[in-house]
Amino acid sequence: MDHKPYRSLNEYYREIFGRKAAKISLDGGYTCPNRDGSCGTRGCLFCSAGGSGDFAESAALSISEQIAQGKAQTADKWKDPAYIAYFQAFTNTYAPVAELRQKYEEALSCEGIEGISIATRADCLPEDVLELLSELNQKTQLWVELGLQTSDEASALRIRRGYPLSVFEDAVHRLAERRIPVVVHVILGLPQEDRETVLHTIDCINRLPVQGIKLQLLHVLADSDLAALYHDGSYTPLTKEAYIALTADCIAHLRKDIVLHRLTGDGDRNTLLAPLWSLRKRDVLNSLHKYLKENEIRQGKYCKIPAEGLQEK
Repeated sequence: MDHKPYRSLNEYYREIFGRKAAKISLDGGYTCPNRDGSCGTRGCLFCSAGGSGDFAESAALSISEQIAQGKAQTADKWKDPAYIAYFQAFTNTYAPVAELRQKYEEALSCEGIEGISIATRADCLPEDVLELLSELNQKTQLWVELGLQTSDEASALRIRRGYPLSVFEDAVHRLAERRIPVVVHVILGLPQEDRETVLHTIDCINRLPVQGIKLQLLHVLADSDLAALYHDGSYTPLTKEAYIALTADCIAHLRKDIVLHRLTGDGDRNTLLAPLWSLRKRDVLNSLHKYLKENEIRQGKYCKIPAEGLQEK
């Protein structure tokens, strides 16, 4: 860590698997309480019509078929990687336990699958689901990904997240009790959020037993409600320079042991309205690394919170 600016996902995967790891994004055919009327019908402010699984395989295929298709797409990139079944689309614990178990087990039965990552909401982890996740955690490398996005309550209402911060904190602690690694999703560039608001979110995460974080630039997608705010001038996306400076700030304030699973994100070029500079992902990462080096920024540089109480497998 001394010679690297942050704890990268690639480094982390090599520690676990001893080689490159590749995620296969899956669609289990689930919905979301923010869409089915339980707490909303339009999704979060920034969500596309396709939800959070725009890059997942087709839900019309079985889990096994989706994995086979995903492996075929990566065959030319890497030789014999450790594959991770990534249940990405919508809320992947929002179904009866029997159905969840069948799909998780089907994924695990596929050749080459050495881990499972499950993206879900903090308000969709009842006790029976937690017990199932605890079982999975005993037999494979498991991660649970929680979409916090922000710790600011006013901001959470604006984006229609659908639950208070206390629900997220409780979910993290209940997962930590079972020694299940947690990856937190945070969005940079949310409406009306400034640097202090974002760093407060990072500070909140630092104080919790989490193992990973994804920093995601807010994308304006054509089929999202955010698009209307963008078109009428009520929302202005971050510039590339602002995003790089803010991401670097997050890294500097982030606890040293937390793995950075993502530093930018892929927007669907067919529906992305802004910021279009984000389509040049390699350029963004190169610019970030240059900024970190020039400003002598490393992970945890300004973090005073030790990694106490951290739960790991």
